[in-house]
Amino acid sequence: MYYALIVLSVIMFGGCFALNDQYRQERGSGIKISLQLSLITALSGLIVLWIINGFAIQFTPFTLLISLIATVNSLLSYFCALKALGISNLSVYSLFSMLGGMLLPFFQGIFFYGEKFTFAKIVCLALICGALLLTLKKQGGGKGKGMIYYIAIFTFNGMSGVLSKLFASAPTEWKTMPSGEVVSSAGYSVLTAMCTVILSAAILLLFFRKKGDVLPHTPKSIIVGSLSGSVNKVANWILVFSLAQGIDSSVQYPMVTGGTMIVSTVISLFSKNKPEKRQLVSIALAFLGMLALFVLPILFPEFNEFY
Repeated sequence: MYYALIVLSVIMFGGCFALNDQYRQERGSGIKISLQLSLITALSGLIVLWIINGFAIQFTPFTLLISLIATVNSLLSYFCALKALGISNLSVYSLFSMLGGMLLPFFQGIFFYGEKFTFAKIVCLALICGALLLTLKKQGGGKGKGMIYYIAIFTFNGMSGVLSKLFASAPTEWKTMPSGEVVSSAGYSVLTAMCTVILSAAILLLFFRKKGDVLPHTPKSIIVGSLSGSVNKVANWILVFSLAQGIDSSVQYPMVTGGTMIVSTVISLFSKNKPEKRQLVSIALAFLGMLALFVLPILFPEFNEFY
């Protein structure tokens, strides 16, 4: 059931890419617009997650701390993404972003949480890394230009999964409120969305109060942004929930990375920008990588563990 939930979240993430592209077409891009989108998505996601959590607000000092770090991490990732895209092309940005999102939580689970280091995981990781490298395109400009932003994107996107695992696997006493109730995965997600709303609004009010410097909101942009936020926040909550139920992060995040590549490519088949041959090959590799996670342990049980 939990693997099915991860697949559902992957489909939702793919839908978010399409919705965010619609928002960009409607309003353009830039720091202010990104912060406004962050505010809209967090607010809409907060409402949906609050309903999922039974209209409860749960927190402990530990949960609040992780939520604040996750929020700052997300906003820094937005900033570095904009800087990187202004220097390089989308394929370079996507490569560093998706590799970070997969590798950091993968090795966190192996080295810090005692998750099994299996033959299937190694094959999956290698195939998905190969799939990502195939999506890389040559670019003009100075070699290595903007590398600091690529490293930052790799780190910040990876830290999102690391923080989710940190919360999900934390000792129960750290998440237990004075009432005796334990903060749930939905409660953590609600708190993170609240922090994002507050920080995004504060930054916009303090540094971006000037009017008329960006395209105004339209009914379509508000609807698309709100829908994207609701879908994205619920998908992220599913991942935290799955981790809390004992799913290995070294299994979950390769599935998310490979699956998101597949779903995004399928969606692009119905858009103006059709996928190239190398993209189709990369999707085939990503699919084989995900398949390896489940088929290889059955075919070669003697290689199920390296330690």
